[in-house]
Amino acid sequence: MKKMKECGLMATSTKKSTMTKKKLINSISQDKGIHPNDVRHVIQAFLDKITDCLSQGERLEFREFGVFEVVERKQKIGRNPKNAAVPIVIPARQAVKFTPGKKMRQVVEMEESYLAEISS
Repeated sequence: MKKMKECGLMATSTKKSTMTKKKLINSISQDKGIHPNDVRHVIQAFLDKITDCLSQGERLEFREFGVFEVVERKQKIGRNPKNAAVPIVIPARQAVKFTPGKKMRQVVEMEESYLAEISS
């Protein structure tokens, strides 16, 4: 079995765990000594503001963390896996793109090399 770090906590698992909003709220609440309801309100306001900004086409930049932006995905031709002979048109659409910042990339790369090292 591989050992993994889940946001600072060591866990033994064969698959990656998921940090849900509820787990995030509880973790921040415990770490900072803030009531979970207060943390929940701040996180929800933050997520709502990100959604509002992106829906208006704004680019959000958080230094060293990353950048969220809306990009245009061009129309393309796809194939139905059950009937590959019939092409289907996939229309152009807007999509959210996240580009990790330098610090985040470095931290994630360190975690990946750590996990590869302990699983060997």
